[in-house]
Amino acid sequence: MLVFRQLFDAESSTYTYLLADSDSGAAVIIDAVFEQVERDLALLRELSLDLTTVLDTHCHADHVTGAWLLAQRTGAQIGVGANAGVTGADVYLHRDDRIAFGSRYLSVRETPGHTAGCLTFVLDDESMAFTGDALLIRSCGRTDFQQGDPGRLFNSVRTRIFSLPEQTRLYPAHDYNGLTVTSVGEEKRFNPRLGGEIAESDFVGYMKHLGLAHPKKIDIAVPANLKCGQPEGGLLPGQAPDWAPLRFTFAGIWEIEPQWLEERGAQAQVQVIDVREPDEYNGPLGHIRDAVLIPLGELAARSGEVSRERPVVTVCRAGGRSAQAVVILRRAGIATAANLAGGMLRWRAQGHPVVGGADA
Repeated sequence: MLVFRQLFDAESSTYTYLLADSDSGAAVIIDAVFEQVERDLALLRELSLDLTTVLDTHCHADHVTGAWLLAQRTGAQIGVGANAGVTGADVYLHRDDRIAFGSRYLSVRETPGHTAGCLTFVLDDESMAFTGDALLIRSCGRTDFQQGDPGRLFNSVRTRIFSLPEQTRLYPAHDYNGLTVTSVGEEKRFNPRLGGEIAESDFVGYMKHLGLAHPKKIDIAVPANLKCGQPEGGLLPGQAPDWAPLRFTFAGIWEIEPQWLEERGAQAQVQVIDVREPDEYNGPLGHIRDAVLIPLGELAARSGEVSRERPVVTVCRAGGRSAQAVVILRRAGIATAANLAGGMLRWRAQGHPVVGGADA
């Protein structure tokens, strides 16, 4: 069975795609965003997937790719277009190449025009294709930088994307209007730039008069992406907090295991904030010794009672409310906060000590 996820980066309006073979767990990621790597790694971990290849449809100008960082964290290979001018990749892709993941694969179609090195990746059964910026939903990528050429783009879309079956679902690298997916048939009929009876000369004239401002991050993104997103010096960014062995979840929350909190929490001078209601704090599950009770509904107003000098672990019954507490504390300027995984239910089930509560 195919595992498929469409992910979104709001700042750059970029879609990242995860595809995996559920039988083998082998996965590929298309168009990763550097700032979203922790999110992507969390999803891979939670779905028990092994990332084998990171792909970019082209050299992006509006965000830094997460390809290099994902490869460093997972050992995956990086695949880019052979004509993209990118260094540091493991695989340079040409027309009709295949990228295997388990028993599935993506085939490569060269679709230059937005940039010289644009690729479209087509799933083996042609049920879906990932078009990068060559073809957007009811639109297309601009052609006024990075060796862009409107004539080449017109022919790429017409001959190499529109030649797919009409029911093939198309997933672009960006959308700025909240749209998520289209199809070959839809775009052939309704795309105002490339569909219907539009001639190449009409399209070229249209594209030459767009008058768009350059992308805000182009001076940062393009140089970085020409190196697969590798930072200067090749150093891994210090994104993960180092005060404890934390795990980042797909929900965007840092979590800590009960065992570490019992064994080393006191020595690390961690604050434990219990966000349950008073009757729960004093109820059958009991509470962790020295945990400070601040119910979730009061936490935002009472965040000043939480020290900024020590890390914080939030706890509730099962981990849901305390995850929201981490978000509230982050908004209050407390960055060193983590959720106790599984809450008091897991704490007690694993035999960690409590104050009060009923006998297990």
